[in-house]
Amino acid sequence: MRTLLNLIWLILCGFWMAVGYAIAGVICCILIITIPFGIASFRMANYALWPFGRTVVRDPRAGAPSVIGNIIWFIFAGWWLAIGHIVTGIALCLTIIGIPLGIASFKMVPISLLPLGAEIVPVRDTAVAGYGYQPR
Repeated sequence: MRTLLNLIWLILCGFWMAVGYAIAGVICCILIITIPFGIASFRMANYALWPFGRTVVRDPRAGAPSVIGNIIWFIFAGWWLAIGHIVTGIALCLTIIGIPLGIASFKMVPISLLPLGAEIVPVRDTAVAGYGYQPR
Protein backbone atom coordinates (compact mmCIF):
# COMPACT_ATOMS: atom_id res chain seq x y z
CA MET A 1 0.00 0.00 0.00
CA ARG A 2 2.87 2.38 0.80
CA THR A 3 4.37 1.81 -2.62
CA LEU A 4 1.09 2.60 -4.35
CA LEU A 5 0.62 5.78 -2.29
CA ASN A 6 4.22 6.80 -2.97
CA LEU A 7 3.77 6.33 -6.73
CA ILE A 8 0.56 8.36 -6.78
CA TRP A 9 2.25 10.99 -4.60
CA LEU A 10 5.26 11.14 -6.91
CA ILE A 11 3.09 11.69 -9.97
CA LEU A 12 0.69 14.25 -8.46
CA CYS A 13 2.94 16.43 -6.33
CA GLY A 14 6.08 14.76 -5.02
CA PHE A 15 8.27 15.57 -7.98
CA TRP A 16 7.42 19.28 -7.94
CA MET A 17 7.82 19.61 -4.18
CA ALA A 18 11.19 17.85 -4.41
CA VAL A 19 12.23 20.28 -7.15
CA GLY A 20 11.34 23.18 -4.83
CA TYR A 21 13.48 21.72 -2.05
CA ALA A 22 16.33 21.02 -4.48
CA ILE A 23 16.26 24.62 -5.74
CA ALA A 24 16.38 25.87 -2.15
CA GLY A 25 19.26 23.45 -1.48
CA VAL A 26 21.28 24.64 -4.47
CA ILE A 27 20.77 28.27 -3.49
CA CYS A 28 21.86 27.50 0.07
CA CYS A 29 24.96 25.59 -1.10
CA ILE A 30 26.15 28.53 -3.20
CA LEU A 31 27.16 30.36 -0.04
CA ILE A 32 29.55 28.50 2.23
CA ILE A 33 27.90 29.54 5.48
CA THR A 34 24.49 28.13 4.44
CA ILE A 35 25.69 24.66 3.39
CA PRO A 36 23.98 22.99 6.42
CA PHE A 37 20.69 24.44 5.16
CA GLY A 38 21.38 23.04 1.71
CA ILE A 39 22.07 19.58 3.12
CA ALA A 40 18.84 19.70 5.14
CA SER A 41 16.98 20.82 2.02
CA PHE A 42 18.32 17.90 0.00
CA ARG A 43 17.25 15.49 2.79
CA MET A 44 13.77 16.98 2.67
CA ALA A 45 13.71 16.73 -1.14
CA ASN A 46 14.34 13.01 -0.79
CA TYR A 47 11.54 12.80 1.78
CA ALA A 48 9.19 14.81 -0.47
CA LEU A 49 9.75 12.33 -3.29
CA TRP A 50 8.85 9.21 -1.27
CA PRO A 51 7.20 10.12 2.08
CA PHE A 52 5.04 7.09 2.91
CA GLY A 53 6.80 4.60 5.16
CA ARG A 54 9.02 7.27 6.70
CA THR A 55 8.48 9.72 9.50
CA VAL A 56 10.18 12.68 11.12
CA VAL A 57 11.55 12.55 14.66
CA ARG A 58 13.04 15.46 16.54
CA ASP A 59 16.46 15.04 18.07
CA PRO A 60 16.25 16.10 21.73
CA ARG A 61 19.99 16.75 21.71
CA ALA A 62 19.63 19.54 19.13
CA GLY A 63 20.55 22.76 20.83
CA ALA A 64 20.79 26.48 20.27
CA PRO A 65 22.52 26.28 16.86
CA SER A 66 19.53 24.33 15.49
CA VAL A 67 17.11 26.90 16.90
CA ILE A 68 19.05 29.79 15.37
CA GLY A 69 19.38 27.92 12.08
CA ASN A 70 15.67 27.14 12.02
CA ILE A 71 14.84 30.81 12.53
CA ILE A 72 17.08 31.78 9.60
CA TRP A 73 15.63 28.94 7.48
CA PHE A 74 12.07 29.99 8.32
CA ILE A 75 12.69 33.56 7.19
CA PHE A 76 14.40 32.76 3.89
CA ALA A 77 12.97 29.46 2.62
CA GLY A 78 10.75 27.66 5.12
CA TRP A 79 7.57 29.59 4.78
CA TRP A 80 7.66 29.40 0.96
CA LEU A 81 7.95 25.63 1.10
CA ALA A 82 5.27 25.41 3.79
CA ILE A 83 2.89 27.43 1.60
CA GLY A 84 3.64 24.96 -1.22
CA HIS A 85 2.68 22.05 1.03
CA ILE A 86 -0.49 23.77 2.22
CA VAL A 87 -1.65 24.65 -1.32
CA THR A 88 -0.79 21.15 -2.53
CA GLY A 89 -2.59 19.58 0.44
CA ILE A 90 -5.74 21.60 -0.21
CA ALA A 91 -5.69 20.68 -3.91
CA LEU A 92 -5.21 17.00 -3.11
CA CYS A 93 -8.03 17.00 -0.55
CA LEU A 94 -10.52 18.13 -3.20
CA THR A 95 -10.81 14.52 -4.39
CA ILE A 96 -11.61 11.50 -2.28
CA ILE A 97 -8.61 9.52 -3.50
CA GLY A 98 -6.33 12.48 -2.78
CA ILE A 99 -7.32 12.93 0.88
CA PRO A 100 -4.55 10.64 2.27
CA LEU A 101 -2.05 12.44 0.06
CA GLY A 102 -3.32 15.83 1.21
CA ILE A 103 -2.97 14.79 4.84
CA ALA A 104 0.60 13.68 4.12
CA SER A 105 1.29 17.05 2.55
CA PHE A 106 -0.03 18.83 5.66
CA LYS A 107 2.17 16.59 7.85
CA MET A 108 5.23 17.84 5.94
CA VAL A 109 4.58 21.49 6.85
CA PRO A 110 6.41 21.35 10.24
CA ILE A 111 9.55 19.82 8.73
CA SER A 112 9.51 22.36 5.91
CA LEU A 113 9.39 25.17 8.48
CA LEU A 114 11.93 23.79 10.98
CA PRO A 115 14.23 21.21 9.33
CA LEU A 116 17.28 21.44 11.57
CA GLY A 117 17.27 19.18 14.60
CA ALA A 118 15.05 16.62 12.89
CA GLU A 119 15.78 13.27 11.31
CA ILE A 120 13.78 11.38 8.70
CA VAL A 121 13.64 7.69 9.62
CA PRO A 122 11.75 4.63 8.41
CA VAL A 123 8.56 4.00 10.36
CA ARG A 124 9.79 0.54 11.37
CA ASP A 125 12.74 2.13 13.21
CA THR A 126 10.41 4.20 15.37
CA ALA A 127 8.25 1.15 16.10
CA VAL A 128 11.29 -0.84 17.26
CA ALA A 129 12.72 2.03 19.30
CA GLY A 130 9.40 2.91 20.90
CA TYR A 131 7.63 6.24 20.78
CA GLY A 132 10.62 8.46 21.58
CA TYR A 133 13.75 9.16 19.61
CA GLN A 134 16.62 6.76 20.16
CA PRO A 135 20.02 7.87 18.84
CA ARG A 136 21.93 5.23 16.90
